[in-house]
Amino acid sequence: QVQLVESGGGLVQAGDSLRLSCAASGRTFSSYAMGWFRQAPGKEREFVAAIRRSGGRTYYADSVKGRFTISRDNAKNTVYLQMNSLKPEDTAVYYCAGQISGSYLYTPSSYDYWGQGTQVTVSS
Repeated sequence: QVQLVESGGGLVQAGDSLRLSCAASGRTFSSYAMGWFRQAPGKEREFVAAIRRSGGRTYYADSVKGRFTISRDNAKNTVYLQMNSLKPEDTAVYYCAGQISGSYLYTPSSYDYWGQGTQVTVSS
């Protein structure tokens, strides 16, 4: 069992940066591929970024490529999402998620564990 707790959300202006953190409980964090998703009001949850167990490969949605960076520190059981050049359309609740299989990283239903989410609001 893994518990995930996100932090770092807030209200910022367009062009600003934020770094989200997701702290995981348990000793098997390095066994999980990790992802970040977001959900805006009235919209479906969408993929943002994912990272393999070792951190060797990362994946991004086209909408955030070049602006967001996902990383992980397996010694600290933490995954990060550095968000730069934020836009109003990035406003959403951001969730981190973990999965064992390492497959279908873009698909929410393939993830085994979810955090409670953290709100990111970007004003214009």
